[in-house]
This record gives sequence, C-alpha cells and structure tokens, in this order.
Amino acid sequence: MALSQRLEIRQGQSLVMTPQLQQAIKLLQLSNVELADYCEQELEKNPLLDRLETAPSIEPEPVAVETPDEPLEASLAREDFSKCEEMDTPRDNLYDNDELPAASGPSQKLTDWTTVKASRNFEGDEDTLESTVAEGGSLKDYLLGQLAIAALDQDRRLICVALIDAIDEAGYLRIDLGELAARLGAPLCDVEATLTELQGFDPVGVGARDLAECLALQLKDKDRFDPAMQVMLTHLELVARRDTVGLAHLCGVDAADITDMIAEIRDLSPKPGLAFSTEPVQPVVPDVIVREGPDGGWLVELNSDTLPRLLVNARYYAKVSASARDKESKTYLTECLNNANWLVKSLDQRARTILKVSSEIVRQQDGFLAYGVRHLRPLNLRTIADAIGMHESTVSRVTSNKYVATPRGLFELKYFFTAAIHSVNGSESHSAEAVRDRIREMIDREGRADVLSDDRIVSLLTADGVNIARRTVAKYREAMRIPSSVERRRLKGGEAAASLHP
Repeated sequence: MALSQRLEIRQGQSLVMTPQLQQAIKLLQLSNVELADYCEQELEKNPLLDRLETAPSIEPEPVAVETPDEPLEASLAREDFSKCEEMDTPRDNLYDNDELPAASGPSQKLTDWTTVKASRNFEGDEDTLESTVAEGGSLKDYLLGQLAIAALDQDRRLICVALIDAIDEAGYLRIDLGELAARLGAPLCDVEATLTELQGFDPVGVGARDLAECLALQLKDKDRFDPAMQVMLTHLELVARRDTVGLAHLCGVDAADITDMIAEIRDLSPKPGLAFSTEPVQPVVPDVIVREGPDGGWLVELNSDTLPRLLVNARYYAKVSASARDKESKTYLTECLNNANWLVKSLDQRARTILKVSSEIVRQQDGFLAYGVRHLRPLNLRTIADAIGMHESTVSRVTSNKYVATPRGLFELKYFFTAAIHSVNGSESHSAEAVRDRIREMIDREGRADVLSDDRIVSLLTADGVNIARRTVAKYREAMRIPSSVERRRLKGGEAAASLHP
C-alpha cells in the first residue's frame, strides 16, 4: 500500500483561551489583598486607568430573591463613559510644602553609649527589644548591635560573628561547634566560651542548640532551673505525653509540683527568634457581609472596602488620541483602552459572581446562621454550581481565599463545604463539621472519672443516629488537636492531684 499526501478541511469547535479570558479567570481566584496589588500594577502600566474616589455600588441581594447576572460578553459590548471625570491634579497641589528633608550628615545626633548599662536590658533610646521589633529589624542585626558593646577581644568577636551567622530565624544555632572551630582555626574551648557569651544576649534563649537548652536558658534567667526541672527537660517526650506519674517518679516530686512545672514550661518561648520576623501580618478582611434583614431573612452584600476603585479616563484618551500621529502610538492607545475596558468590566463581573455564589451558600446554610454549627448541612461545589448555573471550577475559584462576615463570626467560604456522614437509618446526612463539634462538646463535658474513649464516642454518636467509624472519630479528634483518652486521663489525674495539694 503506497503512502500519499492530501489536503483535508475539517470543521470543529475548540475553546481559545484569549489573554482577556485568562485575566478574568485569574481575577476570580485572587484574594482582596492580591487583587489590590494587581490593580496597583495595572494603574502603573495603563495611563488610561484612574482611581475612582467612591467604591462601585452593588445592591445587597436578599437570599430569597435570585437576580440573574448579565453575561460578561454582553456587558463588554457596550462602553459607558458617563462617569468619567477629570482626574488631573493641579501642579500647586503636588506637595504640602517646598521644604526638603534635612540630609543626614556628620551633625546627625549619635547614640550616647554612656547611658547603656552593663546588663542585658538596654535602656538606651534605640537598643531595646521592643523598638527593634517595632522597627522591623532582623534578629541578626539585633545580635550584632549587642556584640558592638560586648566586652570581647578581637578574636572572640570574630567567633561571635560566625556564630550569629549560623543562627536561624527561630533563634537556634544550626552548626556544629567542632566544625566551626576547625573552619576558623580557633580552639574549641574558645568557641564554646564565646557561645556562652552569645547565649547571654537578648532575646533570652537565643543561640540554643536544641529545645531543651533553649528552655533551660530561659529558666536560668528566671532562677527556676532547679534539679527537678533539669530532669524534666531531659524527658520532654514525657511532658508531651502528659505523663505526670512518670515525671513525678523521675523528678522526685509529687504530681502537684509536676503540674506547676509543666505550666512554667508552657509560659516559655520555644522559638525566641520569631519575634523578629519581618513578614507583615495581614488582617483578614471579609469580602462579603451577611446581616439579618427586616423580614427575618438574610441580606448578602459585598464589602465596599475591598472593591477596586477603577475607571477608564475617556476624556484623557480623547485628548491624547487626537494628537497621536504615527501608527504605533494609535495602536498603543487602542490596546490600552481595550485592556482598561476589559479590566473594569471583569472586576464588575467578578464582584457580581462572588455575590451570587455567596447568596446561594447563605441560602443553603441558613440553618447554621440561625442556630449554629449543629445545623450545618453537607454541601459540595456541584450543588452550588447547579443551583446558580455555573461550572464547579468557577465556584471553586470564587470560594478560594474569600471570607464572609456573619452574625456568628468570620469564616472562609470553603468552611461551608463539608462532607456528608450518613445516619444509621440512611434517611438523612450529617455534616462532618457538625459531627466534629459534637465530639468536641462530648470531650469538654467529660469528668475526671469518665474519660471517653474513641469507641465510647462512637457508641454515643451511633445512639444519636450518626453512622461513624472509630478511625474517623480518631481522625477528627487529632485534627482538633485533642489528646487521646489515655493522655487526657493522665492530665486530669494530675489536675486532680494539684487541686488536693495544700
């Protein structure tokens, strides 16, 4: 059979992911913090984008009323520049005054080191632990600042700098002293002595090589490192298991003292260097707010503080395009206009999609809002997608990194999607989160003499109509960081002994 070449015409359909469609999908899954950063970047790149002084208005949606959204393609087919206004700022309004900040030079005020006392607690204006953390300084900079005034000779200073470089962000020394001594060509005894000096710096516990040494340094600083505590730090695995009986036997004290010693250890900082973490903590700002309506229903509205304030400056586009002569300038302005229009419309569609998905979630979980977690229903993405006529992937993107403020607290939208646990008779299903809450309540109510085992919890839940396996109970308990029945019995036994101690 001979092979030959030929041409064919075939008709087919395929989805083309245009850059604009990719941008719309990307915007849908961004959190409000990430969206704000993205809009700032677009404002810098696109000269036709301007800030809107007031947030775009989107009316709250009652959960009993379903408002269909306009398709994105139809909304993009129209251009409305009625809200465009002149955003130029007068030249005389650029600065509050014409004074420039004074340049730092030799006349700049220097730190008066004579006010620093010979102790670990620095009382100068700039060298306190609180001021260093507040200014965002690193742990290494803080330690080097203390080294600058430490009474060490030149050789010990070089060794101390190498030790500080080997300390991780948690404050632990992550290098072998023998290896460091060989690399520096210094005696091991000098390296060990320098480490002792370094461990006297703030924060207390820095330079420790393991958890036990870190806790010991802090206890020594509090003058609480007695022989019994020293023995306890060598058996931290028993502390983790709350084995008060075994610890009392090893330390030679009674159970009440063991309970007090464990409480002292819990008050210590296992990672003293984390106070110098420079990563900013972002507060959670809700994207959606749910409040009770006047008719007893629920009103779902978007948080106006998280909505991007962007508009297309059509007046500036008309002014610039009129003076554009060459083809490249006109093409550039056209691309900027199209991108600006698409971004504004995509942001509006994103907001309406979040509102639509949130309203359906509230409609499905109205029992939770009214009565609490026990009335949380099993829910999955397909149920919401079918109810609002969207794809599951769209619902998944909408619920990622989005938060809702309700009368019962602040929750991530994904919190309301829980697996179903069937009942004993199979007539209804229970939410996994509701079952976890029941397990937590059972354990909170147990007494010292009736600690519930996992098997006993299974029996109680089965009696209430919940069909659940023992391994599932153990998995839920471990996820909530609740100790086993054996550890809880030991802990409650230690508390009972402490209450009887005079």
